[in-house]
Amino acid sequence: MRSVRVRIGVLGLVLLTGLAAPTTATAAGTTPSPTVEERRLDGAAPQEILRRSGFADVAPELARALDHAHSYAQARRAVVREGTRLWRRAVDRAQGRGPAGGDLSRDDDRPLYWARLGMTRELRSWEPGFRLAEEQRARLLDELERTSRGQTTIRYPRHGKEMKRVLLTGFDPFTLDRDIRISNPSGAVALALDGTVIETADGPARIETAVFPVRWRDFAEGTVERALRPQLPGVDLFTTVSQGRVGRFDVERTNGAWRGGFGDNENIGRTETIPVTAPASQPQWTSTTLPYAEIVAADTGRFPVYDNTSVTEIPAGGTEPVVRPQGPTPGSTARAGGGGDYLSNEIAYRATLLRDRLGLHEELPGGHVHTPVLQFGAGNTTEVTDPEFVRNRLDIIDQMRSIVTVAVSATGRTRG
Repeated sequence: MRSVRVRIGVLGLVLLTGLAAPTTATAAGTTPSPTVEERRLDGAAPQEILRRSGFADVAPELARALDHAHSYAQARRAVVREGTRLWRRAVDRAQGRGPAGGDLSRDDDRPLYWARLGMTRELRSWEPGFRLAEEQRARLLDELERTSRGQTTIRYPRHGKEMKRVLLTGFDPFTLDRDIRISNPSGAVALALDGTVIETADGPARIETAVFPVRWRDFAEGTVERALRPQLPGVDLFTTVSQGRVGRFDVERTNGAWRGGFGDNENIGRTETIPVTAPASQPQWTSTTLPYAEIVAADTGRFPVYDNTSVTEIPAGGTEPVVRPQGPTPGSTARAGGGGDYLSNEIAYRATLLRDRLGLHEELPGGHVHTPVLQFGAGNTTEVTDPEFVRNRLDIIDQMRSIVTVAVSATGRTRG
């Protein structure tokens, strides 16, 4: 996602309203109110998307499972089971397995998003027959978020060193108050590629994926690091992916340590230095180690692919932001990375900072790719889908698969 202040035509992408864990017990007869995201669920478009994908039964199934839970342990098992089932169901639908459930295109990422919100709303309003402390409900919500986003099921088969391992992440839809019909191509990419094997010039590669929320607070609470830290030491390449500019892909060369304040899916903004652990050693900039030259040079699909080197900085000794087309200057303070100052920049910054703090900068290719903005067909201002919309999403998915194939092919031998 690119900065809405710095990049014209860009829908910045990505996120965060984490699930806080209060420490008091829920008062008798009271339950938490639905979130901003959950309140959008009753709109006509979300309901149509759920109905036309067959996902309208997801939240009721969780409600029934919770009704049979007579303890926190039973509730947790139900949440983990149903959350994992939703992720697997969304992946299977996207990859052509099982029933389509309706006439909505299988490549659509939106059923997963809206079904998950139905589940979180059910869990948030659930009144169990036993005492449930607020921190226990928060833990259940956290389990539901992680399992239904594929973050807990990243697994690579034990094929020795012959098969490379690729980790790819996407995002939820966002800017929903601007257009509630919005789909996020990075989420569609994650569903289409999860668990797939691609053939590269360096042999087969297995891709595992996960998606992240478009909420600032989740990121501050470490959702990216918690999901990626166990994986990065064992993978051969990673890329975070989000929606960026109209009509083009961008490989973002540099990521900045700054949040620009654009509202997330909870309509909350944050303008500050990206909060991380060990802030005393926090760099203003991190950089991609993806093979950007090879990616840009390859014929990967119908959209042009750019090596984006531009950033916005406050120069050393200066006070005002300056756009630097060729990247940051020594001693400068970040105000926008190549991917802007929204959550897409932040996930790229956090993932590459984690790579560096794990001592993997020189050996692990990783960075961020922005997809084109996913557009509806001309004149479509009300329908939830149309042929051009589907074609654009399928083309973005196919081109992202090709970009990953080129990147893996250019990165050398498999790591042990």
